[in-house]
Amino acid sequence: MKKLNLTYAIVALIVLFAAACKKDKNNSGNAAYSAKEFTALYGPQMQGRKVMGNVANTFTLPGGTQITIPAGAIRLGGVAVTGEITISAMEVLKRSDVVFGGMNTNHISGAPLASDGFIYLNATVNGTKADQALAIPIRVSIPAKRTGVTQLWEGVEKVGNNNQMAWQAPAPQANGVGVKVDVTAAAQAFTFDMGNLGWINCDVFYSYSNPKTTTRVTLVNNPGNLAVFRGYAGETFVFFCAKGSNVVAQLYTPDGPNKVKSYDNAMPIGVQGKYLSFSIKDGKYYYAELETTIVADQSITLTLAETSESQIQQAINGLNNY
Repeated sequence: MKKLNLTYAIVALIVLFAAACKKDKNNSGNAAYSAKEFTALYGPQMQGRKVMGNVANTFTLPGGTQITIPAGAIRLGGVAVTGEITISAMEVLKRSDVVFGGMNTNHISGAPLASDGFIYLNATVNGTKADQALAIPIRVSIPAKRTGVTQLWEGVEKVGNNNQMAWQAPAPQANGVGVKVDVTAAAQAFTFDMGNLGWINCDVFYSYSNPKTTTRVTLVNNPGNLAVFRGYAGETFVFFCAKGSNVVAQLYTPDGPNKVKSYDNAMPIGVQGKYLSFSIKDGKYYYAELETTIVADQSITLTLAETSESQIQQAINGLNNY
């Protein structure tokens, strides 16, 4: 009986401890407890649509992106799907969307890109992921905030040995036909075809003619490790946002303890912008920023200070007008 009572006492203590931890987490006043939770909660949201594979489907996402899926475009195991298909779509149209989502506008070469918006598309059939290669291209129209030409890039979620994001030239379609890379704005939209499901970005190289350099950032009071794509691991993001252009260059290459660098010889000298870093660990939030102009072999220091979730949200939203 004493042994049984002791067991109950231990269980009660475990329950009380768990409740206390949960209470402490809630008392922080922050909705997200980690970088991963933060990007999931405040980053661009996945939009779900049910469509039938045997008919053409057109729908518009909340940000104005229009998607047309031709009949027979989605395949499963190489066979066109005629029944119900679940489409998952995400649109990333503002600089704050990119930062909140833990994404970036890095070209795979390291050169920063200026984004005109990007989109993610996925399809499942009865819970099974459909083929990435499409039988017929899907047509996408992303709202254009400017005139002129943009270029298409395909997203890579694993760069080298790191689970980081970058953009590369789109892969050819399954039939070997290449994707039209240059797209001209028309009717206030960039309209193009996707030959594969996944990430597609409308971007141009930023200040591509400027001389390039490598920049380095030392993080003081960094409470965690560098965060990977969407915060799936790690706690700390580091970005450079160019003034007046939708550039979100992420610095994710380690350069020593609490140090990170850009891609080698990739950052344009003479560009004005803002380095910023934020970290989320154990429900606590940290932030630092520095506005500067990139110079040759630039090396700066960002000192992270504890702040609130709402203050970080305000700082990220402010990037849309920067």
